[in-house]
Parts: sequence; structure tokens; C-alpha cells
Amino acid sequence: MAFQADAVFENGTFHTLASEGARVSAIAVLHGRIIAVDADATALEAKQRHDLGGAVAVPGFHDAHQHLTGRGKALNSLDLVDPGIDSLQKLYDAVEQFVLDHPEKTVIIGRGYDQFRFGEVHPDRESLDKIAAGKPVYLEHVSGHMGVVNTAAFEACGYTDMTAVPDVDGGYVDRDEHGAVTGLLQEKAKDLVRKVAKFQDVTEIEDNIAAAAALALSQGTTMITEPGLGAINGIGSSEVDFAAYQNALEHGRLGLRAVLMPYLTTLHPYTETGEGRRGLDLGIRTGFGNEFLRMGPVKVLTDGSLLGRSSAMNDCFHGHDQAGFMLWDVAELEAMLTEVYAAGYALSLHAIGDRAVDHAMDILEKVQNGSDRTAHRNRIEHYGVSTLEQVQRAADLGITPVPQGSFVSILGDNMMDALGPERSAGCYRMKAHLNAGNVLPGSSDCPVADGRPLLGIHDMVNRLTSTGVPCAPEEALTPYEAFRAYSYGSAYAAGIEDEFGTLEVGKFADFAVLSEDPFAIDPSGISAIDVTTTVVGGEVKYSIAG
Repeated sequence: MAFQADAVFENGTFHTLASEGARVSAIAVLHGRIIAVDADATALEAKQRHDLGGAVAVPGFHDAHQHLTGRGKALNSLDLVDPGIDSLQKLYDAVEQFVLDHPEKTVIIGRGYDQFRFGEVHPDRESLDKIAAGKPVYLEHVSGHMGVVNTAAFEACGYTDMTAVPDVDGGYVDRDEHGAVTGLLQEKAKDLVRKVAKFQDVTEIEDNIAAAAALALSQGTTMITEPGLGAINGIGSSEVDFAAYQNALEHGRLGLRAVLMPYLTTLHPYTETGEGRRGLDLGIRTGFGNEFLRMGPVKVLTDGSLLGRSSAMNDCFHGHDQAGFMLWDVAELEAMLTEVYAAGYALSLHAIGDRAVDHAMDILEKVQNGSDRTAHRNRIEHYGVSTLEQVQRAADLGITPVPQGSFVSILGDNMMDALGPERSAGCYRMKAHLNAGNVLPGSSDCPVADGRPLLGIHDMVNRLTSTGVPCAPEEALTPYEAFRAYSYGSAYAAGIEDEFGTLEVGKFADFAVLSEDPFAIDPSGISAIDVTTTVVGGEVKYSIAG
């Protein structure tokens, strides 16, 4: 019997992104990997043949910073991102209607409100009490760095006296003139109501993963990196996040590939492989796993958000008299991360404000001093506000920055308002990182922002806010640079660029078929392109045809 490929995809235009302008017309796949291209591919016998009818394909999108579990939770919760919710009264109406429509829910979760739509006024505890039918309510801010709860939520977590709710180091508990909590909790203060706001069992988390994965596949995403899983005081769903992912994979509900980052506080000191180390039992570390699920770096939040005015800045926010704050004592954080790095983990530090970026680089420089940096591809998530000197320092230290493209359109106006006109030039830099020699990944931070890769790429190229204002336009990328960031760049950030990120022989056959050629149209139309087919390892995981 003649040799057979598992599948041949032919009569297409595959932008391989191996170099600018590189194309092939066909690829053949065996055991998930590309084994031949062009005429060599079409000459092979195959178990399946797919005629693309001249359509254009690109490497599958890899979102280097997506909270897939949180995205799924948002899909199954009250959606407050809806732009029609443009007043507090409309928000309260939406919550009240959701309570009426879902009598089976014992806790009401809403996600994505933005106080800037309401004149910078947050929802409050007592107003939520009036519409919640006695049920606990948690409304998460669009940034994910704060939320508002009602009295029933505090009571469910053991706080019956609204003036006796404690303050929290690394967080903020808002109070009225009498000392009673208003319901607004920022950063680590959210841990006070974790029992209401975050706890989910493994089946519910698996359901959320499956729902979010299906949506992501329909948008051309073939891999995600999820930061911060598993910690009681982290940003994941629960201590069983990894198990939920494994269950989703075993049950055929995952579909895409995932790199999973445990949160710092899930790790503990241990001596099995030497003193002064911190990790997970059995010595599991970054890189453990396979092509579908693997352990990524260890994630930690060092500061807050621009939208919440809690990111750690060197100077006060524009029009405000405060400059945010660090969530950790820097010396304590450095000591912990030194132990984590010594145990074989790569590190991923969330840092948005320029002061937090400085602290993050100081820590990483000390931690990785004298080590082989290529074995520990350390990252700074967001790298939200920075100077050109900071950008060059990251490149010199081999630190991968992970900014988000779609923040520009979705959150850009608010971010620029927080920074003022002068500092806005340093907001979510991208071109500067490439110019400095860094490899730039693509990511969304979904559900904080829209998870569509083509929207993120559009914003990386066009750099316009939702009101049409240019946001640091000198940081705009070419379409090739942006698409390569969302494929090769994200694979590089995960340390797996030898297997993913471009369409070349030997790499996995992950790609998205598009309705138009993004390199042949006006760049202002990139976000309007549709994904018609998504292929993972040579298997069609999504098709617009059904």
C-alpha cells in the first residue's frame, strides 16, 4: 500500500510567516505535523483531502495571555460589557432582570462593568441589596482588578457588621463616612469575598473551559496561554483549575492547545531538589506536559490596573494625587521568585505601571544573573507604561514583554485619560520592542478585553481608540509584524517556537482559513475579516459551514 498522509490541504494560499511574503499552496499532515508543502504535498496519497478553493490561511493564532476559564465564566454569567449599559440605572436594571430570569442561581455573578460609563461612579452595596432578592451579588470590574458586592455576599463570607470588614494589605476596601463598606473591593481585598466571587467546582470550570474554547476556535485561536491558575488569592478559578483542563482534554471538549501558568502562591518551599527552592510537588516545573497541555511560567501580580488607577506609577495619575501601589513587598517578592526560579520555573510578572516595570526588571535581573536565560524565558505581562530606556533594558535582559493589542481600541481612551497626553506615548508599546530586538507576542487578556485575535491584530496595526483617537501611533506595527506576533511571537514567549508559530515542515499543522487576504486589503479592514475554518494538528476543529 502506498504511503498515505493523514490529510492534505490544497488549492490555498498559506502565509507561512516564516519570513515576510513566504507562501505555499498546499500542506500535507501526518500525526499532526506538516510533512510536505506545495507540489510535494499534493503528490501524496491522503486519507482526507481538503480543497480550500483558493482561500487564504495563516498560522493558528496563539493568544499569549488569555484567561480561558474566566472567559467561559463570563459567558455563563451576567454580561456587563454590553455598551448599552451606559448608566448605573441600566446596570441595576440588568442585574435585577438577571435575578428574575435565573431563579436557580444562588449567587449572582456579573462581569465587565466600567465606571467611566457612569461618570466614574461605581455600583454600591446598598443599591444591589434592593434588587438581589436576598442573594449574594458580585460584579467584577472590566479590568478584573476590583469588584463590588452586596451585603448578602459579605454575610456569606462571615462578615455581618459592615463596619467591621477588615482592611487588606495590597488591597483597598472602600468605606462611607461612617466606616461601613460601600461594596467596592480592589486588588487583594477581593479575597475577602472569594467564597462568593470565585469558588467553582471542577465540573463547572470544565464547562466554562469548553464554552470558551469553542468560541476561541471559531475565531481562529489554536492555542492560549492562561496566566495565574489555581491560587486561593490568585486570579484563577479554584485550586482544581489544572484538573478541569485535563478533564476537558480527556472528554474531547478542549479542542485547542493550552499553556498553563500556576499562580505564585500555589507553590511552596520544598527540599527534594535542594534548599532554597519553591515549587510544586514531584518537582513538576515549566515545560512539563505535551503538545496539548503543558506547564508554563509561574505568574504573579506585582501591581494593579490603569483603569482602576492602582498600577504602580513613578508619578501620579493624570489629574489625581496618587500613583497606585505595589501588591507585594518587593524584597519579599524577590526572595520568593528566587526560590521559584531555582526550582526550574520560568517567571511571568504582571507589571503595568512604569514603577512596577522597574521593580519587575530589577527582580528578574537579579534572579537570572549568571543563568542560561534561554532555558528560562521570563516575561513581563502587559508592560503597560514604559520609557524607551525600559524597553531597551528588557531586550538587553532577554525579558519578553507581553502587551495587549485590543486594549488600544477597547480601553485606550480611559488609559490615555489616566496617563495624560505626554505619558500616553509610552502606553502599551509594541514597535519599540521590535526595534529594541525583542520578540513580541500577541495577546488579549480576555475577558478583560475582546478575545478576537483579528481585533487585536487590527489594533496593533491601526492604534486607534474606540472614539478614533490615535493611541501612541508611532507604536503601530505592519500587518506582517502583527500576524507574526500572534503566532510565532506567542510561541516564542512560551518557549515552543521550534514546534509552533509558523507553517513549516516539522511543525504542527495549526492554521486558520480567512475570508480575505489580510495582506492585500486596507489595514483598516482587518478586524472585519471572518475566520471560516480552524485546523488544529491537521484536524478541522471549526468550520463556518458547520
